[in-house]
Amino acid sequence: MIRVQNLYKYYEEVCINDNISLEIKEGSIFGLLGPNGAGKTTLMRMLSTVTTPDRGEIYFQDQLLSNKHIPFIGYMPEERGLYRKMSVVDQLLYFAELKGLKRSQAKEQVKYWLKRLEIIDWAEKKMEELSKGMAQKIQFISTILHQPKFLILDEPFSGFDPVNADLVKDLIIELKKQGTTILFSTHRMDNVEELCDRLAIIHKGKKVLDGSIHEVRRSYFNHEYDILFNGNEIPSELPTWATLQKTSNSEFGYLKARIHLTEPSKTQDLISWAHETHQMIGFQENVPTMHQIFVDKVTQA
Repeated sequence: MIRVQNLYKYYEEVCINDNISLEIKEGSIFGLLGPNGAGKTTLMRMLSTVTTPDRGEIYFQDQLLSNKHIPFIGYMPEERGLYRKMSVVDQLLYFAELKGLKRSQAKEQVKYWLKRLEIIDWAEKKMEELSKGMAQKIQFISTILHQPKFLILDEPFSGFDPVNADLVKDLIIELKKQGTTILFSTHRMDNVEELCDRLAIIHKGKKVLDGSIHEVRRSYFNHEYDILFNGNEIPSELPTWATLQKTSNSEFGYLKARIHLTEPSKTQDLISWAHETHQMIGFQENVPTMHQIFVDKVTQA
């Protein structure tokens, strides 16, 4: 759906995006991650045609991105832009018509989405009367009303309580199943692991990581395993090819030992050793979370 090749963007003499290349497959969810000031918002603005690159190319379905693709793109910026004195329904109709929907289509879509996001009772209220979470729902609706092929969401869960965050997550998954390609940026790594097929991390304008969630997490696996024992101490001496990293108490009161294999091929031997103690009740790989990987990449750079 989207191909970014050797993209550069400067503001005065500062390079905000430095030789960025990405590919976003059609019908996938792509996570764009990075610390504050990394250049994520600038990149999303170029992908939505709000601004243009100084060097490099962006392709939309193998065509150079241009204004003709605007009707197929939905962009929800982190800095929300709603008219406080307008009613909810008038505002949504206005945005829908800006995106090319006829009045009758716009009314149908507005009514449908207000019901889906459980805010139909507030349709005639002015925006200034709505809570932050409600206004966030309206911003989300305004972004998807025209059924875009490519949806860009900058911090889409900001301002939502857990119930409404789950509601929007379910809608994002539903849109993906319907064929929408989605790029979103967030600082919530749990949402990245739950929703994204692929991701990229940019830091100081440069791409420092790119890959599928599975590939990225597996690449950081360091042959560490967590073993739960029924007792207060490890029941026997560790084999010579294993080292104890740390111990802690699990939430259910068991002893959890994190063990590193100095010989990666010994995984089955470690399971056998732990099983023979007669006190092992759990065994799993300690695969780093995206939170750990994000912190590692950003602090390294």
